[in-house]
Amino acid sequence: MLKAYILMIFVAIFYSGNILVGKAINDLPPVTIAFFRLLLAFVFVAPLAIRQAWHSRHVFLSMKGPFLLMTLSGVTFFNTFIYGSLQFTTATNVAVLETVIPALTVVLGALLIQERLPKSAIAGTVLSIASAIYVVLGSQLFTMGSMQWNPGDFIMAGAIICWSVYSIMVKKYMAFFKPFAALVVMTGISVIVLFPVMLVEWAIIGVPSLSGGSEHWLGLVYLGLFPSLIALIFYNEAVGILGASRASVMLNLLPVFTMLGAFLWLGESITTHHIAGTAGVIFGVWLTTKKANINKIRDSEQV
Repeated sequence: MLKAYILMIFVAIFYSGNILVGKAINDLPPVTIAFFRLLLAFVFVAPLAIRQAWHSRHVFLSMKGPFLLMTLSGVTFFNTFIYGSLQFTTATNVAVLETVIPALTVVLGALLIQERLPKSAIAGTVLSIASAIYVVLGSQLFTMGSMQWNPGDFIMAGAIICWSVYSIMVKKYMAFFKPFAALVVMTGISVIVLFPVMLVEWAIIGVPSLSGGSEHWLGLVYLGLFPSLIALIFYNEAVGILGASRASVMLNLLPVFTMLGAFLWLGESITTHHIAGTAGVIFGVWLTTKKANINKIRDSEQV
């Protein structure tokens, strides 16, 4: 049991590192970062899973529609939106906004299959969203007329929608696929999809220089290895011990680790509205995703 919690702490750290490193190397354009991250992830995972993927090809072909939607939403464009957001906003804001996703996923899933949400789940979702808005806007929340909107916070909405869709699809379809076979095919498809998008990005803003010393390459290797592969291995093992609900609660450490890393490494400031807003988001997510609420939603599916 202790091992599982330790694994989940590392998962939160690795995902926090995804945001921090994405911010640190954001002199590279976002699609370029996403492309090379996924290319390296494919190189790392292919030797482990390419044969397994080939043997499972009939499964991928028979469910190509749902699998393609999972790939595009959760692998291809989720992190592309995150890296785009980090061009404009802080790592702390991105982490807090990302933490809202579990609550929104529960609500979106309920709406799509017309379930009745418990009142505490609705309250938790409202609290999470309101707290995230407070983190993003801070004192501007009370001076609406002079508010300055950050485009990065709007771009994060794309990431939130992508991961919410991915999470719903995963619950329904991922059991049909072997995890590593799915990962290698997802990263392979994402590399193919992002390559022409990256060329368009280069045509618009120019070909980026990767001569920024070892920082760029070390950052890309980190992104391709730790959040893309090792975090997944750790997460799957922890879920096998704790179950998905208890394991996912540990991901609420993401904004805490990101905030500390942003303060110590990137020189971002931590304010009282960041701390208060983060606490509100975490509590709201807990309210929405606590086991009693999930059981009520499942019961309503069976009625």
